[in-house]
Amino acid sequence: MTGRLVVITRRIGMVTFACAMTFAAASMFGTVVQSDGYDRLDLIRIGLLSVAAFWLAWGGCIAFFGLLFPPDRVARSDGPVTGRTAILMPIYNEETATIFARLTAIMRSVRALPEEAQFDFFVLSDTTRADIAGAEAAEYRRVLVREGAGSRLFYRHREKNIGRKAGNIADFVMNYGGAYEHMLILDADSLMTGETIVEMVRRMQADPGLGLLQTLPQIQGLETLFGRLLQFSTALYAPYFARGLASVQGGEGSFWGHNALVRTKAFAASCGMAPLSGKPPFGGHILSHDTVEAALLARDGWKVRLDPDLTGSYEEAPPNMVEYAKRDRRWCQGNLQHGRLLYAPRFRFWSRFSILQGIFGYLASPLWFLFLIASLAAPMLAPPPVYFDGRSPFPTFPHPETGTALALLFGLVALLLLPKLALIIQALLKQSRKEFGGAFRLALGGFLEIFLTSVLAPLHMMFQCRSVLQVVTGADAGWPAADRADGSLSFGASIAATWWMMLIGAAGLGFSHQFTPELFYWLMPVSVPLVAAPLLVFATASVGLGRFTKRLGLFRIPIEHTPDPVIGTMAEIRKIAAA
Repeated sequence: MTGRLVVITRRIGMVTFACAMTFAAASMFGTVVQSDGYDRLDLIRIGLLSVAAFWLAWGGCIAFFGLLFPPDRVARSDGPVTGRTAILMPIYNEETATIFARLTAIMRSVRALPEEAQFDFFVLSDTTRADIAGAEAAEYRRVLVREGAGSRLFYRHREKNIGRKAGNIADFVMNYGGAYEHMLILDADSLMTGETIVEMVRRMQADPGLGLLQTLPQIQGLETLFGRLLQFSTALYAPYFARGLASVQGGEGSFWGHNALVRTKAFAASCGMAPLSGKPPFGGHILSHDTVEAALLARDGWKVRLDPDLTGSYEEAPPNMVEYAKRDRRWCQGNLQHGRLLYAPRFRFWSRFSILQGIFGYLASPLWFLFLIASLAAPMLAPPPVYFDGRSPFPTFPHPETGTALALLFGLVALLLLPKLALIIQALLKQSRKEFGGAFRLALGGFLEIFLTSVLAPLHMMFQCRSVLQVVTGADAGWPAADRADGSLSFGASIAATWWMMLIGAAGLGFSHQFTPELFYWLMPVSVPLVAAPLLVFATASVGLGRFTKRLGLFRIPIEHTPDPVIGTMAEIRKIAAA
């Protein structure tokens, strides 16, 4: 079969499997709720469960497809690198010394390669604070002299950050893009090796139809317990999820906004984006522009590809649940804003599906929450049982469907846990287990990660419910600068961020105990973590606990086993700058 037909076959298989699991879950739940007779609320619950379960099943299918299908073979050019590439680092009110330490580490890694003359570096500042802008200009001059990069490193500051990051990149394309065949778009926390950058250029050079090439960035540099959990899970699971995505995306793949190589002429011709009509949060400049840019490139016939085998690509991430929720709030607004683009002209089917997937990535949480509320209310609103149906002189007693209910529960839990368990077993059977600290530490770390993320899941659900509520009621998150501190939180800050979760969790337990006692224990896995939310947020934001797990060898990741030189270079530069 041709490559296109293979991708279509995989898509049909994944959709069919996800739909089959959704149908099974809806049918089993329908059997459970009919034991006391159907009513309208039962139909609502079945609908909520069906939609939420589909996206849960979809995530599991992606993981299993990543296990089933190795990365597709890709072409690369072994000849000389001919086209010039601009390496772009857009920044906005960031910590100056850290930004330039990252960029300097990338520069040194590229400079050590024979192809280094084909690369230039640009710091594209949208900083609005005058003191930070002054520090950026001063640090740029220091790096310029220290590295002897007068003809390779450039700094540009926009006084008005129109269009945010998308506008920043567009400004570069319009003013400087004609000089470069490719752009490597970074984020303020990105780090990449020179070898990976050159490999990306070679792959794009070998395929004239390739418009964008996305890597899978690995998270590094976090010391809190939450950060180490995040690093461990992405290092262990993300490569297979990315393989599963790539297997069904084909040439209509993902763009995550950074650590990606773009063909400049394709981007310039296809990716112009006018603001949406109306005011934020649904109008104005498109916040999550990367998904839309990928769809625009695919619409014009350019390939957009995710190559999960590309290593040497890194990023940082929020170090605690509060900062994670702040970032999620921005992404939620951007993804829900995409609802206005679902019917954009000439978008490919898979681009529309990817947009829909991003939207339901946030709608799934309120759907599950509404399902829980409806399930609490259902026993109170259920019709009284009918013992005599008029067709028989003997009574007919309602029959409990305990077995079916338990089977449904275990099925939903399996959809959540089986993909992770399968990936842990896969790692245990491979030599890569050494990179995670050995078989015992990998297995223990995997168990603890599943347990802790399950405990934290209700908190993530509530944060996302609040984000969706804020967006649909018209609150605009804007695009504030990311907080890149060490990530620790005071207990007071944890309470301030989650007190409302405590109230919701306690109210749910109290309501269930009083009115639906048969559901009390079923609700505890959700309500108890909500009541304990301040303690959980405070503990997982602890740098001390994170370092303790590191000393024990838990949540170890491959780059801790075999450090990447570019990370060491960045750490050395930061240490010198702080001295």
